[in-house]
Amino acid sequence: MNLSVDFAGVEMKNPVTTASGTFGSGAEFAEFVDLNELGAVTTKGVANVPWEGNPTPRVCETYGGMLNAIGLQNPGIDVFAKRDIPFLKQYDTKIIVNVCGRTTKDYVEVVERLSQEDVDLLEINISCPNVKAGGIAFGQDPKQVEKITSEIKAKAKQPVIMKLSPNVTDITVMAKAAQEGGADAISLINTLTGMKIDINRRAFALANKTGGMSGPAVKPVAVRMVYQAAHAVTIPVLGMGGIATAEDALEFIMAGATMVSIGTANFHNPTATVDVIRGMEAFMQKNGVKDIKELIGCVE
Repeated sequence: MNLSVDFAGVEMKNPVTTASGTFGSGAEFAEFVDLNELGAVTTKGVANVPWEGNPTPRVCETYGGMLNAIGLQNPGIDVFAKRDIPFLKQYDTKIIVNVCGRTTKDYVEVVERLSQEDVDLLEINISCPNVKAGGIAFGQDPKQVEKITSEIKAKAKQPVIMKLSPNVTDITVMAKAAQEGGADAISLINTLTGMKIDINRRAFALANKTGGMSGPAVKPVAVRMVYQAAHAVTIPVLGMGGIATAEDALEFIMAGATMVSIGTANFHNPTATVDVIRGMEAFMQKNGVKDIKELIGCVE
């Protein structure tokens, strides 16, 4: 039974990774999960300089999921390269580094630094607000998507995954723009913009007013967008959004995703990633599927 997949030219032992921001950079989960079992670990977003993130409260529970407005708090590339990469190199798993920035120059600086590091893929978070374009997210304008992708590709040594925002009218336009810019793969969906009001305090539940919604409630939207994006481009797709079980993961794979990310589920089930891998194996055994590739995009 073969679970390995080729993702943007990188051979993964299985199609399961972690969603950025839900697994730290692996150290927090290493006592619960054998990182050697994962296809890859996707790190928390890293910027060219340390980011403090948003004021608190910045996380709240919602029906069927959660809202977060962490604001991509991170220690910056220098600490990340010194502390987190050596930690992950101890394990037999691929390393996907998530990159964030406020300007194209910010992203490029991190990508150039990572070209000297032994990591496998770069996932570019283009849901960050572009300060030079009035705060609109890079990923909400197809011209910006294509432009930033091509500028990053010009400097990147590793394959580039563009992480797409679902907060758009037509996801296929963004997927095609990423491919036109030279992306090696795309990942989706990032969180949906949401809001919660505390009726007893008559105030917003989050200091930021809005936050990114994730968890089981977003899954049907995510599966639909992954299906559309996978059929719009020829590059591989990393699917995510509300995956908690092997059944959830297999929906994304059948919709056209080559790999899947487990995110919010890690918070209430630290072993969610390995549970999904074992569940996939059990499904394949039960249904006589010898190779996971038979299932990728099998639902037309």
